[in-house]
Amino acid sequence: MSQDNKIRMPSSMGGLVSYFDEYKSKIEIKPGVAIIAIIAIIILAIVMNFYAKSLFGF
Repeated sequence: MSQDNKIRMPSSMGGLVSYFDEYKSKIEIKPGVAIIAIIAIIILAIVMNFYAKSLFGF
């Protein structure tokens, strides 16, 4: 009797989604360059914070 009450789902992909792994960006940045740029931005922010305090009296 329990077999009569089964709900059948459509046999599709079962909720799986495939993404394309072959995507290539037009802009490619090497990891070393990215790390150096991040460190430079952090140092620039610290220097600007220091000089803003001394110039404007914050």
